[in-house]
Order: sequence, then structure tokens, then C-alpha cells
Amino acid sequence: MRGWLDRRIGLDVLLRVALDEPIPGGARLAYIFGSGLLFVFLSQIITGVFLALYYVPSADHAHTTVAYITKSVTAGSFLRSLHSYGSSAMVVVLLLHLSQTYIYGAYKKRRELLWVSGCVLFGLVMAMAFTGYLLPWDQRAYFATAVGTNAVSEVPFIGESLKRVMRGGTEMGTLTISRFFVAHVFLVPALIFAFVASHIFVFRKAGAAGPFAGDGEDLKRKTEPFYPRQVLMDLSLTALLIIGLGCLAFFFPVHLGKAADPADAQYIPRPEWYYLPIFQWLKYWHGAASIVGVLIIPTLFALAVVAVPFLDRGTERRPWKRPIAMGAYIFVLGSLITLGLRSHYEDHGDPGVALQLAKQQAEEEEYTRKPFEPELSAATLAAANVALADPLAAKGKGLFEAQSCNACHGDSGVGTAAAPALIGVGGKFSADQISELLKHPNAKMIAGGMPAVDLPADDLKALVAYVASLK
Repeated sequence: MRGWLDRRIGLDVLLRVALDEPIPGGARLAYIFGSGLLFVFLSQIITGVFLALYYVPSADHAHTTVAYITKSVTAGSFLRSLHSYGSSAMVVVLLLHLSQTYIYGAYKKRRELLWVSGCVLFGLVMAMAFTGYLLPWDQRAYFATAVGTNAVSEVPFIGESLKRVMRGGTEMGTLTISRFFVAHVFLVPALIFAFVASHIFVFRKAGAAGPFAGDGEDLKRKTEPFYPRQVLMDLSLTALLIIGLGCLAFFFPVHLGKAADPADAQYIPRPEWYYLPIFQWLKYWHGAASIVGVLIIPTLFALAVVAVPFLDRGTERRPWKRPIAMGAYIFVLGSLITLGLRSHYEDHGDPGVALQLAKQQAEEEEYTRKPFEPELSAATLAAANVALADPLAAKGKGLFEAQSCNACHGDSGVGTAAAPALIGVGGKFSADQISELLKHPNAKMIAGGMPAVDLPADDLKALVAYVASLK
């Protein structure tokens, strides 16, 4: 089989190109982050495909389907947690990869396009995290995304139009979920695939940069192929990621809050940890100054980061010989950490905010522990009850409507403001008990306006059979 494939697609040549890449200075642990990042991305794609098998991107069903995945699907909570933790892992590994490239000065010597494509990939990964955050459609997802889309509206001239495009209108609803779902599942991953391919192509074209210390001849003497040592080092990081993400997903499953309620004025939105510095930064800009903090400064900063290889044209790569470059790196990293910690400190320093955040966390944990409750649709329940296989229960359905029971208890017993739902009554009471309650309502039922049911024995038996069948 190997020979057959080799004669048709040149398998041996492909393997040699992939595995015999020369690494100046030899294999090093500092080079493992690129392969680790690729593994996490593939893991996100695989887990995302399985989650999409159950997910319905609409305001009516998104939260219910995520609750079904979390509470009812075999290993669904583990799979969803793996996907959630994977997004954080992707941001962490990407930051490590960019940091290693910057500290080693690996963007120099005709590697400008490699750095630029890496910066674009960083932006796309953050876009993946942002678009995926809304999809559970719980309180946390709804309000955090509302804050994010509102921030976009601060862009002058086109801000409101951009917000309407993202939301699919002025308010968030089914069109918002649909657009975020399409972006998260199709558009952004397609762009990531394209830029990963171009990134690898440019990398193979430029070759590995090698360590920042050592002369050219010395590095050439220590050159070794990508396989086997570097492959084993990359696999070691992959194994750690598998173990780490698996343990987090198994022992600390991600919670799911209650379905989004836009009318809840008490809810305090907070984004994921990697967006906290941006969230804190936006707090400092109000009114006319918001254009400076929301648009001008972030745009200049992004352009400066992308332009690093064009601004730093020197050949020196040793960090201690590049004080300006390393000072800028330390300043930016320190600022991001400070902003994130400041946001955390302010939340816990205000007793009212801290209490509300703790209450929200407790509500998420409580909702996650509750058993799955499917949506109750009068139309689908009625359609199911019409097709009842039990003729006695079918007769009881007619009596239920003829006696105007549905006027108070709703069609198919789903309940109204006048009377409670009858769904699941058959699991709480026996047929004899239901019959007795219908003939002789208790004090609570009488207080609610429930009259005694006076029917022939056969009709009463049919009505009881129908009420007991409501599930």
C-alpha cells in the first residue's frame, strides 16, 4: 500500500519535505508552541463539529439545545467543557508562541510576512472566541455580547451600522445568533485555515530562525532535522495539553446559566478572562473621549504590533541587546495584566457588585445541577396527543376540550395564568387518585376555582387516562 501511494502521490517525498526540515542550532523546547497551537485548533474543530450536531441557532432553541448537550447527551458536559477550555488554551498557547517569536527576534531577516500572518491569526482567534461566546444564549453570554456589540457602535460614522450588521437589527435575537453561528462555524475557521496554510508556507520558505545566540557557522554545524527530536518535543506538549484539558473538563465542568432574559436589569455582565483587560480599558473612556479609547489608540497599537518587523530593521536578536523592543514588550504585557487584575479587584472591592456576581455564579451552578427540562410547546404536544395510540386517552382528550378544561389549564394541559399545568401529573398520582381529585377537589383546588367533575364512570375513566398521558 505504501509503495502504491508513493508511486501515485509521491508519499516519501512529502514525508521527507515535512520531517527533514533543517533546524539551525538543533531541536529546542522553545519551538514547541506552533505545533501545540495547531493541535488545539484541530481539537476545537473536532469538538465543535460534535456540538453542532445538537445545536439549533435560534433564540427559541439555542439555550435548550445547549442544556440538552450539557445535561442529557452522553459525555456532553465533558465535550462542551473541552471546547470551552480549549478556547482559553488556544489564546494562552498563541500568546506564548507570539512572545517566543518576539523575544527571539524571529521576525527579522525576511520573515516580515510570517509575523504579519501570525498577527492576523491572533485577531482571528480572538474573533472565534467572541463569536462563540454568545451561542449558549444564557445570561452571561447575552449580556457580555451586548456589551461587546455596544462598544462597536462607538466607532464614528459607521459604528451603528456595524452594530446592526452584527446583531441583524437593533436588538439581539435569532438573527444575532444565526450570524454569530455562521461566523463561528464557517467564516472565521475558513480564514484561519487559509492563514495557517499561508503561515506554514511562508515559514517553510524562510526556514527556521534558530536560537538568538551563536554565529552562522556554529549554528550550521548544530543543524538537525525536524524528525525525530523536535517531533517528540512537540508531541510532549500535545500530551500535556490533552491531559490538562481533559482533567479540567472532567473535574471542573463548565456551568450553564439560565436562558437569556433581556429584562433582567440586575445582571452584571463580565467577559472571559482574555477580554477582561479590554473590558477594563473601555471603562476609562466616556462621551467624546470614547473615540480615542475605543478606536484611535487600539488602532494605532494594532498597527504598531503588525509593523514590528518594519520598525525594527536591525540584525541583533539577543533580547538584552534590544532594550527598546523588550521594554515595549514588558510595558504592553504588564499593562494587560494590570488591567485584568484591576477589573478583578474592582469587582471584589465593591460589596454590592461582589454579592451580585457571587449570586450569579451560584445560580449558574444551581441551574447546571438541575435535570434537563425540554421545551413545552402546545402545538407539538397537541399534535402528539392527537396521535395517541390509546383510544381511551384519545376519547379523554375530546372530553377535556368539551368540558372546557383547556380554558383554564391550557391546550394539552400546558397551563395558564388561571390554572397550573397538568404535564407530569400522571407521574405524581395514580389513576385512582386523579379520579378522586376530579370528583372531590381538595381545598387548594377549590380555592383556585376548580369545580367537581360530574361524568359517567366510563367518561371519567377516559378523562383520567388522558390527563395521566400528558408528558
